Amino acid sequence: MTTEPNDSAPQPDADKLASRWQRAAAAVGRAALAPLEGVGMLYRTGQQNMHFTLPVLNGAFGDQLAARHDRRAIRMNFRRYESDVPVEQLRLPSAQGRPRKTVVFLHGLMGDEIIWQTGEGPEDVRFGPRLQRELDVHCLYVRYNSGLHISENGRLLHKLLTDLVRTFPAAVGELVLVGHSMGGLVIRSAGYYASQEAAAATPGTAGNPSSPNESWLPRLRDVFLLGVPNDGSFLEQNSHLTSLILRKINLWPTRAISGLIDKRSNGIKDLRFARLVDEDWQNEHADDLFPPRTVVPPLPGVRYHVLVGSMLKTAGSALHDYFGDGLVGGGSARGRIFQDPAAPPDLLISTHVFSKLHHGTLLSSPEVYQYLRERVAE
Repeated sequence: MTTEPNDSAPQPDADKLASRWQRAAAAVGRAALAPLEGVGMLYRTGQQNMHFTLPVLNGAFGDQLAARHDRRAIRMNFRRYESDVPVEQLRLPSAQGRPRKTVVFLHGLMGDEIIWQTGEGPEDVRFGPRLQRELDVHCLYVRYNSGLHISENGRLLHKLLTDLVRTFPAAVGELVLVGHSMGGLVIRSAGYYASQEAAAATPGTAGNPSSPNESWLPRLRDVFLLGVPNDGSFLEQNSHLTSLILRKINLWPTRAISGLIDKRSNGIKDLRFARLVDEDWQNEHADDLFPPRTVVPPLPGVRYHVLVGSMLKTAGSALHDYFGDGLVGGGSARGRIFQDPAAPPDLLISTHVFSKLHHGTLLSSPEVYQYLRERVAE
């Protein structure tokens, strides 16, 4: 029997051709939409990170903004709901009539308090809120103008903490300070000025800041230094050396470039050798290759936790010592002052290296948080 051809039967070749055209059309459509999706992603990312705009501006030129009394210059303050909060409005409750441990967080250069609170996604809840949720502690966040001299911010932090314990003497118990990068240097500077003031004051005088009820130093229990350039930043050292060489060449183009480099803020310049006191940047030799530097030792009786990031799997190499977490060298983060074998026995210093972490991920690492939580809970 002869079979008649069936025109309605599917044609394999025709189907394959149609499928190819459909895939091609879909690919063209995706390619056409890619720029729009990219712009949308950039817009969403920009919206999520708009809070960094002002801190970045202050980190780069904050000293100049402050000198001009520019309204964009950040003033050191505690922060809540992305707004400045005067100390007296913090409303810190005591825990059943007892003071509560208080943890104060300080960001680094060009940062803000939000880095301690949230990350890239809505589920990325960071150190501050987690500690507040899991432990019976106050968590407070400080924002400051990171373009000012570190010592200027150190003095301001000393005053802010003094105001805190004066205003809430019954609510603030043991004090824990946590600093990332430049924030750790500001903490060390504040401790220096608090100890200098306490040493110079006459005990027992009314209104004396060294009085136990008004000084924050006797309450200080722990200091956490996360990725802190305790011996200076290799990036700023390279910037200074480049500017110096260009200036020495003394041609118009090199002088112009050197002048632009030198426009960076005082806070950035202080990172070269971690200048913590006024006298160091006021010194006439402050811009020398190897300027004088005041030794700021750890405070006696305070537990220091020196937390070092490393992009490498192992930390026992020259590469780690120089590059460390990518922005702060491992050797600088450990700090010579914290490794002195002849240090007095009342100095309590713990150093921990966290491998395969860069400067930013120190703020979101589960291992770093677990270490912080365990020590605060003790």
